[in-house]
Amino acid sequence: MTSEKSITAAIQRYLKKIGGKVIKTHGTGFGQAGTPDLIGVLRGRSLALEVKRPGEDTTPLQKVELRKWAEAGAIAGRVESVQEVKDLIKEIADV
Repeated sequence: MTSEKSITAAIQRYLKKIGGKVIKTHGTGFGQAGTPDLIGVLRGRSLALEVKRPGEDTTPLQKVELRKWAEAGAIAGRVESVQEVKDLIKEIADV
């Protein structure tokens, strides 16, 4: 099974390849609980992506945080592959 770490790395490589800037957040005692795994920008649009392995779901707090990011205008969502990122970007940002 593919690890969340390898999925995250593939998504980061893809976003960098298409001109995006993205950072991986780390769930530590110093961060805000529920913060999406990847935060960045692509062609002037903020990105907030929660990366999960296939079959894994977001926590209620992660869902709330993704909704808040989306309401603020970010491209936000739960993704488990580069293809899902491509689909989300195309659907929301027409990129």
